Amino acid sequence: MKSKLKNAALILAGILAGVTLTSGAQAAVARLTATRSNCAVYIDGQRRELTAYMINDENYVRLRDIGAKVGFNVYWDGTVQIETDKPYTGVAPAESKPSGTVTLPADGSQYVPKVGDVIPCDDGTTYTVKDVSRWDANMFSEGPLPPLPTPTCDWSSFPAVDLPAPEARHFDRPDADYLFVRNLYETRRMQYTLMNMAGTDPNTSVNGRLRYGSKGTPYVRISLTIPDGVTPWSFWPWRESEIAKPFNGIPGSYALQAWDVYRNGVFMQTEYQIYVA
Repeated sequence: MKSKLKNAALILAGILAGVTLTSGAQAAVARLTATRSNCAVYIDGQRRELTAYMINDENYVRLRDIGAKVGFNVYWDGTVQIETDKPYTGVAPAESKPSGTVTLPADGSQYVPKVGDVIPCDDGTTYTVKDVSRWDANMFSEGPLPPLPTPTCDWSSFPAVDLPAPEARHFDRPDADYLFVRNLYETRRMQYTLMNMAGTDPNTSVNGRLRYGSKGTPYVRISLTIPDGVTPWSFWPWRESEIAKPFNGIPGSYALQAWDVYRNGVFMQTEYQIYVA
């Protein structure tokens, strides 16, 4: 473990050195165009997908994403802080947080907001939760959601899918103060629902296992992030039928994600998004 952490620290040192910019370089970067790409990384022999951005024919990966995949902590407290001997949380240590600050779970477990919770945002600000009366009480829902789906097919036949890092996007607009928190737990609900559909449909499975093409390409591919620049199908509250509509036994590549939406500190709804490529 110590050797792995040391290697991670050396890698980070190289990355930070590569992205350090002079004032002149910063002006040049403003004229560059970034496009989204996928960067394959192998960690202890296991392939992991990291979201990368192609800038001037070079791939750049967010430091926090590397920390989440490799297993060291990276957070922002006015400067970039790296802790190679601690697990990834993405937030500053508890002693430096405002009272009530929460750590969004990175393992896909459920975060249930409470009044007074202070959520660290990606822009360095914090967002205070003021009202959660709509949690599990949406006027269109039938009640609290059941536990996550369990396998009705062989889930091990599907390619491994990595959870994205916790994320809280803050948008202070003239009409309202918005927060979008990536809901990893409900994203997993979408993933497992789709896997059960694909693993039991004769068009995409055989004997409860996902089908693969002659070149080893899976009939169904799942990502838990939706690329920027595309328009996904959105719905709320949760309805399994909304996953079935774009699937309908048709092989393809599916991008899934769920977000908790807040407006002026009030929880509004969990929004589910799906994009089919």
